[in-house]
Amino acid sequence: MSVNEILTNLDSWIEVFLSNLGIWGALISCLLITVESILPVLPLCVFVTLVFYAFGSFFGFFISWIFTLLGCFLSFSLIRSGFRKWFVDKFLNKKEKGKLDKLMEYVDTMSTSSLAMLVAIPFTPAFAVNIAAGLSNMSRKKYMISMMIGKVFMVYFWGYIGTTLIECLTHPEYLLKIVIMMGLAFIISKIVNKYLNLD
Repeated sequence: MSVNEILTNLDSWIEVFLSNLGIWGALISCLLITVESILPVLPLCVFVTLVFYAFGSFFGFFISWIFTLLGCFLSFSLIRSGFRKWFVDKFLNKKEKGKLDKLMEYVDTMSTSSLAMLVAIPFTPAFAVNIAAGLSNMSRKKYMISMMIGKVFMVYFWGYIGTTLIECLTHPEYLLKIVIMMGLAFIISKIVNKYLNLD
């Protein structure tokens, strides 16, 4: 069996596997997308890709965007509604508290468009931004408008990367496009993180 045949079979197997998951796979992915915004240890790209495959690019994007916003709002609300002191005392050491204070000050002074641009960058630690916004004096309205705008680009990026990565199995030339996009996103995020002292 040639390499091309192996890759084609693997691509077909992945598509069949995703199809067999059906609506349950998509629903679980939606739930995990929400959880990822609160506990950022889960692979967001994988869940967004599953939703894209289950519902198509348009509806998959819209659904992923909605559940990402839901997770962000829950994270923000939990911190804002009495958990802020407990969270800071429980999870952050003195150095981390100093970094968080700086980020809070920066977030407080950011315009809606600047915050939207920050969360639009795929490798930006969105969880840290959610916490900083929740601990700061930022209004819920400003926070949600920024998230609604910024997450459009972030969700599309991960959905595109995930679905294109699978297509690379039969179209290896797509891999170069992914490497360039991931590289640019990573470089931009490192510059932003260094500027905000998040590294």
